[in-house]
Amino acid sequence: MICYAVAALGGLASADAGDTYNALDRPSWAPPGWLFGPVWTVLYGTVAVAAWLVLRNPHGSTRTAMTWWSVQLLLNLAWTPLFFAAGQYGLAFLDICLLLSALLTTTVLFARHRRAAALLLVPYALWVTFAAALNLTIWLSNT
Repeated sequence: MICYAVAALGGLASADAGDTYNALDRPSWAPPGWLFGPVWTVLYGTVAVAAWLVLRNPHGSTRTAMTWWSVQLLLNLAWTPLFFAAGQYGLAFLDICLLLSALLTTTVLFARHRRAAALLLVPYALWVTFAAALNLTIWLSNT
């Protein structure tokens, strides 16, 4: 539920994201705008299931792992308004780099509890890495 609440809040901050995205100078390898919604829907589901697996069958305290999970989710939430609403592509890039770092930390900590939970975060980490490269390219091309 928390993951989809973050998605909904991000959606509110990106009401005109499609128009903004289409107006940007984007690299040839940038995906079409319509792809982001379905990808994020699946990824938020895997992020939620990963947390559920850790909480469902913990091996020791989950406090640190869940704190980092919360941090990465908050950084994820911050990216959309920075990029789309504020047009702050540089700050959005900084945010996504911090997100990637927090996500990698979360993945390592989740692996200590449930390997499957960590593996569920891998597609998310790959997408965030791709998104960071896209964010950087857009920032450099549009300033």
